[in-house]
Amino acid sequence: MLLGIIFALIAGALVGLQNIFNSKVNEHAGSWATNVLVLGLGFIASLTLGLIFEGKQLFHLHHMQTWYWFSGVIGVGVVTCVVQGVKRLRPTIAISIVLASQLGFALFLDSVGALGLKPVPFTFKELIGVLIIIGGIIVFKFSGEQETQQSQKAS
Repeated sequence: MLLGIIFALIAGALVGLQNIFNSKVNEHAGSWATNVLVLGLGFIASLTLGLIFEGKQLFHLHHMQTWYWFSGVIGVGVVTCVVQGVKRLRPTIAISIVLASQLGFALFLDSVGALGLKPVPFTFKELIGVLIIIGGIIVFKFSGEQETQQSQKAS
């Protein structure tokens, strides 16, 4: 379990870092070029590391449903939407909303057992947790705007 937590923490840090990099690429190259660079370089890195660590086993897909292959297409939507959100909201607010949406959607998918997941009973504790996160985002968003407005008036 501890290793899972460590990996999740690292993933969160990497996602935050990647989103800032992606928004900087988008400033200079545009949304579609950003997608090509991010996903293209990701493909090259994944293929290279996969071949190094797994060799020919990399291509043994073991009875995988064909429609699972389309997760890369979902990645195009992820990169596009996150880059546009960061561009319009600031990284912290955009990523907070992304994470709350991700958590809420995962809670829904777990609860209904969608896409082959084993259904997990929905509890109000989980709903309260998601609502607290959403409340925190709202407080964070509006407190930051008030501080920015006050500092602009003072200048």
